[in-house]
Amino acid sequence: MVVGRHCAGALVFECHCSGVSEYERQRIGRDLHDGLCQYLAALGCAVTALKMDLQEGGLEKLAATAGEIEKHLTESVKQARILAHGLVPVQFDEAGLPAALQELAASTSRLLAMDCTFAFAGEYRATHNDKATHLYRIAQEAINNATKHGKARNVEMRLSANSSAMSLSIADDGTGFSKTEKDRNGVGISIMRYRANVVGGEFEIEERPKGGTIVSCTVPAKA
Repeated sequence: MVVGRHCAGALVFECHCSGVSEYERQRIGRDLHDGLCQYLAALGCAVTALKMDLQEGGLEKLAATAGEIEKHLTESVKQARILAHGLVPVQFDEAGLPAALQELAASTSRLLAMDCTFAFAGEYRATHNDKATHLYRIAQEAINNATKHGKARNVEMRLSANSSAMSLSIADDGTGFSKTEKDRNGVGISIMRYRANVVGGEFEIEERPKGGTIVSCTVPAKA
């Protein structure tokens, strides 16, 4: 009985810590978007105006330098926005998790020059934002493991949702995990398993018959 109460208390504490961590992550993301991104964009506009003035004045060498600064500022804004979006990935509206995973697939394909796809089936209700956020983080970590460690070139994400549960699977064509690697519980796997546990989900890792890995997590729709 005491052990049961201890385990329940530990899980409540973990959920609280996870919530605080996610809150801080999202706060930093919003600050990045509303603060740094806007500041860099304004600075970029000022440099563009400076470049045009220098060109009109016949100062082509200085105008070219201003053009280089303008290019770097544009790229900085882009990277800052990507970072901000990664910190606050799931917008709490009807589009919610499916839209966030679709964007994750698109950005993964674009940035890593690989094929990452997403498919959704069912009906998504934006009522359990904490669960949606943890599922998104699991997808991020699974893709990171697949591409960084498994050297995957193709990743397929699938999300299904109904009134009782949400199920996410991430399948890749990488090198997969050896049994000893599974037993060692690497940091990435431990993080995914922890996130699933926090929201009362079931987490699994399977090897694909023809190579690669399938990471799956199913969470109850109701608390």
